[in-house]
Amino acid sequence: MAQCLAPSVQWQMRLTKNAMETSSMTSKMWNSLSLKQSKKGALKTSTKFRICASSNGTINRMEDLLNLDVTPFTDKIIAEYIWIGGSGTDVRSKSRTLPKPVEHPSELPKWNYDGSSTGQAPGEDSEVILYPQAIFKDPFRGGNNILVICDAYTPQGEPIPTNKRAKAAEIFSDPKVVSEVPWFGIEQEYTLLQPDVKWPLDKSFGRDISDAHYKACLYAGINISGTNGEVMPGQWEFQVGPSVGIEAGDHIWCARYLLEGDWNGAGCHTNYSTLSMREEGGFEVIKKAILNLSLRHTEHISAYGEGNERRLTGKHETASITTFSWGVANRGCSIRVGRDTEKAGKGYLEDRRPASNMDPYTVTGLLAETTLLWAPTLEAEALAAQKLALNV
Repeated sequence: MAQCLAPSVQWQMRLTKNAMETSSMTSKMWNSLSLKQSKKGALKTSTKFRICASSNGTINRMEDLLNLDVTPFTDKIIAEYIWIGGSGTDVRSKSRTLPKPVEHPSELPKWNYDGSSTGQAPGEDSEVILYPQAIFKDPFRGGNNILVICDAYTPQGEPIPTNKRAKAAEIFSDPKVVSEVPWFGIEQEYTLLQPDVKWPLDKSFGRDISDAHYKACLYAGINISGTNGEVMPGQWEFQVGPSVGIEAGDHIWCARYLLEGDWNGAGCHTNYSTLSMREEGGFEVIKKAILNLSLRHTEHISAYGEGNERRLTGKHETASITTFSWGVANRGCSIRVGRDTEKAGKGYLEDRRPASNMDPYTVTGLLAETTLLWAPTLEAEALAAQKLALNV
């Protein structure tokens, strides 16, 4: 569930002809402009500007500067380096100036940050190194400015414990996985709450925010494939994919950065297929994958998001967190297979277990590892097949 603040009704500062005093923004006005809230321990800070108005009418110099296109005057661009913080769900960022536009992460310099401020390094040895991994266009600043998805390493080049991308990249670079061209489609749910009463927003505000986020993702180059309202008022969903391998995690994290919130209380269903699943006879491959997933249910659940036991109750179109199940067109199962897949004899499976606060690198990496790299014993396979009524 993403807790996002809804923008208040657009306001203007007006003065009568005789007004001569300088006016400053009220706290309510500041709240309406703060689309991104700072979190405790965040590296970003916000500066409150005093906006002045003259007798000539409304003047908003800050807005003019924010919308200023510097492209005709300089080749320099702003790169916003983004990484995942110590909680595993918070997104951090900071900006730097680059001498010219870039097209590939390899052109970007590594950078560093104080890991003791994010719970990712001790104070006596706090430097953490950012490795640029993926580039997106910046919908906030526009122009040639970019957003840079990074992962984090020690100065010695080792992934820090909260760097889940490194493990996923290792899995997706395995020749067995590469040859299967794994596709992922991730359905990210979130809930928009009113800031004062913590109650879901009404539909009108919810759609405005959802549509604005949709367009921001398209501008950035995120592979967003759609959005929809969910069952609960104020609850929304966007879908990213199909994306290949590690790209799915990069795109979800960038989309989360654009929306920014606390991701818990809802789901993040993950659709998955391999080349063998998409080809003739693929349904048998899907059933074999389901068998493997059943045997590693505990490992997957432990990595599928915090607080998931409150969601996977076996009620309200969810499976029980303790029991693995699968079914065709059954939304109350751990793994759902669509009717179209059953009819065509090929397609994809939907893992309905991940929570909305799951790490997409972890979930996609685990799915590929369990179905393509991990092999159960023949005895375990036979017992699982019998239990699940799978003829594989």
